[in-house]
Amino acid sequence: MRHVCGISGGKDSSALAIFLRDDVPDMEYFFCDTGAELPETYEYLSKLEVVLGKPIARLNPDKGFDHWFEVYRGTLPSPQMRWCTRQMKIKPLEEWLGNDAATSYVAIRADERNRKGYVSTKPNINAVFPFIEAGIDHEGVLQILDDAGIGLPSYYEWRTRSGCYFCFFQRKAEWVGLADRHPELFERAVAIENKMLKDAGVGGDASYADVAMQTRQYSWSQGETLVELLSRRSEIEANHALAMERARSARKNIPLVEVLAEALDDDDDTPACTVCSL
Repeated sequence: MRHVCGISGGKDSSALAIFLRDDVPDMEYFFCDTGAELPETYEYLSKLEVVLGKPIARLNPDKGFDHWFEVYRGTLPSPQMRWCTRQMKIKPLEEWLGNDAATSYVAIRADERNRKGYVSTKPNINAVFPFIEAGIDHEGVLQILDDAGIGLPSYYEWRTRSGCYFCFFQRKAEWVGLADRHPELFERAVAIENKMLKDAGVGGDASYADVAMQTRQYSWSQGETLVELLSRRSEIEANHALAMERARSARKNIPLVEVLAEALDDDDDTPACTVCSL
């Protein structure tokens, strides 16, 4: 029986890895590398390996986003078509495990029992939920990370989720944050989007909203291109500031990471993919 724990680069899966470190000494840790992660994610993984005292296996190093983007030419990944999750997260894991009997430890907390994470349909992989069994909630996760001396990944200063820098689940304010903190990555996302728009014949005076607002097929963010989004910077930042203030007022003395998670405005109504963001 193999024991495996997937790490997304987010707080919950990282805390689970630490939580299980001594109880499951033969644990195999893995990270599905899309080749499009934030620099902060890679830095955090290196710190986590020190705390765990063993390496984190990197899966699919030869077939990242660029490869699958060519395979799926004609559409970007989206909430309706999550080929990125299927091809770069689930498939590599199942290939890595093969037909070995395995227990997969999933980082869903006790305060989010109804949330769905990766549960394989393969009969040789059995999913278990240690945080639910132990009653560990959001506060408990933060305590585990603090006690281990590793804290939170630095991207939580401006972003609520791990995952690719161009993840379509990003909030509007997080796209603005990417443009500010990693302008070169933002420009790469714009270039991919522009190629899709050009190939689809979208351009000239027509905006993305005029052509495909409902399909989300040709842009990363719903209802507009990234260029259009960034042109609304002031509006987006103002809405985000109001949402942050509402979150702070609703719950006093909570950490920034919780404020960010609860700071939803009218643009932010899509839940994250748990396979990527735990």
